[in-house]
Amino acid sequence: MDKFRIDVFPRRIRALLFISMAFLLVGCSGQTTQATTQLLSASEEFSDTFVRATEPRPFVFPEDHGPHPEYQTEWWYYTGNLDSETGEHFGYQLTFFRRSMLPLDQQSDRETEWGANNIYMAHFAVTDVAANEYVAFERFARGAADVAGATGLPDYSVWLENWKVETQPDGMVHLYAAQDDVVLDLMLDPTAKAPVLQGIDGYSQKGPDPGNASYYYSLTRQPSEGSVSAGGKTYQVSGLSWMDHEFSTSALSDGQIGWDWFSLQLSDQTELMFFHIRRDDGTIDPFSSGTFVDSDGSLTKLKEDDFEIIVGDTWQSPRSGGEYPAQWQILIPSLDVDLALTPYIADQELSVSYAYWEGAIRFEGTRQGEPVSGSGYIEMTGYAGSMEGQF
Repeated sequence: MDKFRIDVFPRRIRALLFISMAFLLVGCSGQTTQATTQLLSASEEFSDTFVRATEPRPFVFPEDHGPHPEYQTEWWYYTGNLDSETGEHFGYQLTFFRRSMLPLDQQSDRETEWGANNIYMAHFAVTDVAANEYVAFERFARGAADVAGATGLPDYSVWLENWKVETQPDGMVHLYAAQDDVVLDLMLDPTAKAPVLQGIDGYSQKGPDPGNASYYYSLTRQPSEGSVSAGGKTYQVSGLSWMDHEFSTSALSDGQIGWDWFSLQLSDQTELMFFHIRRDDGTIDPFSSGTFVDSDGSLTKLKEDDFEIIVGDTWQSPRSGGEYPAQWQILIPSLDVDLALTPYIADQELSVSYAYWEGAIRFEGTRQGEPVSGSGYIEMTGYAGSMEGQF
């Protein structure tokens, strides 16, 4: 890596963005503080002493929905596809990132309520298909004074200012985010399917080096209802949401320049997650993998050679210049799956601390000879510049 080493996984771009926080993070006064700079510097200095993911571990819920500060990097990631009562379609992304500044044995109580051992960042994006519009926002805050944070017990919640995920007394989960005239207000049912432990019992290897892995689970099918406000109008909506939670301490392996990550919710009550890690020589990294979730919750693990992603059309960003795939065929012979995917709209590139494409897609095709369709989300990185050595 370059001047800084940062935790990165081919599942998400989130950890790279924490480096940008070193220069952008502000307190409530709007001024970067010396304490923040010192904490960020310490985070890099002590990165080798954080706990690493080296083998499977037991998961206990709801406790493991909460933070794991012994690991340097963590994220809670929500995406969904929603339809209004009048036929409009919306996609959304609401993601929270946590970055520990010091290992637990180096942390201490701060002298003021603004003292922080963790920094939080969040992304909020909405795709308005009928209007052919996509908006994305980014926020940063210290994990202090109740401005940003996360809990697992007694109830799961994660928040940054008024962007929040919060468990309700009846077990439903409330998602809320608002900026400018864009508002997301949803209730999610997390009980439709049990948590899916990705990789080997939740241990997801991303590269050959020891500890180059994360702990990773998903809630793949959460019925969702609420409202979306966009373009001066408020729509009552319903649909499905997907949640990923990962925590880790690791670095991008040499030669890995980007990734393509897919989450698909099929009309036959099954789900697919898979990702390709792209290398600088044009090959696909053998640590690419995936999971098929059957309607009864049973899992089929996928290795890199179990699935094929064939790219059709492309789209070039007028901002970053990156040229992204914009049409895909997905083949999984062992599952008899053949799907054709297209974005709901072409331009779903986040122009935040780092340019990447994350957007709502739709698909149709067959599984076991029967027609299926559905919606999902795709994240693509490394198309507007290699991820290797960026920072």
